[in-house]
Amino acid sequence: MADVAEKERRILVAVDEGEESMYALSWCLGNVVSSKDTLILVYVKPPKAVYMPLDGTGRSQSSSGYMFSSDLYATMENYSNEVANSVIEKAKNKCRDVLQEQDVKVETRIENGDPRDVICHLVEQLGAHILVMGSRGYGLIKRAFLGSVSNHCAQNVNCPVLIVKKPKTNNGSK
Repeated sequence: MADVAEKERRILVAVDEGEESMYALSWCLGNVVSSKDTLILVYVKPPKAVYMPLDGTGRSQSSSGYMFSSDLYATMENYSNEVANSVIEKAKNKCRDVLQEQDVKVETRIENGDPRDVICHLVEQLGAHILVMGSRGYGLIKRAFLGSVSNHCAQNVNCPVLIVKKPKTNNGSK
């Protein structure tokens, strides 16, 4: 058992804008991460929505495939990058505050695509020993329509998956 604790582990933590993912990161830092581990913080920018022209021809009105002007598209892309960088920076600061002098390496990744597929691919590609994710707690109905990233990953990766659920507050809200 001591050999397992001394080995370097690669812990992939999926982060997003939600409180749940930051709670999962905090929980992971306090309960899972130990010296010599590598913590990999991953933010996945969801795919851009493609809007087809309303003329019914199926042809794109612009060369980019979007109905937006290139300026508007660039603004949307810049905002998406700012959000991603902000989330990663917040997560890195949380790691810095908690880990301080520990010998834990923190890496960051910002990827594009469907979070379910990208996270599963990264777990395999990076050789993660454990995947840590937050749970939004949508419930059965919302999860059926929106899907569950954590459920998909738990079913499709070849390492342990730790899904951390943020506790309810005393007033009954999350």
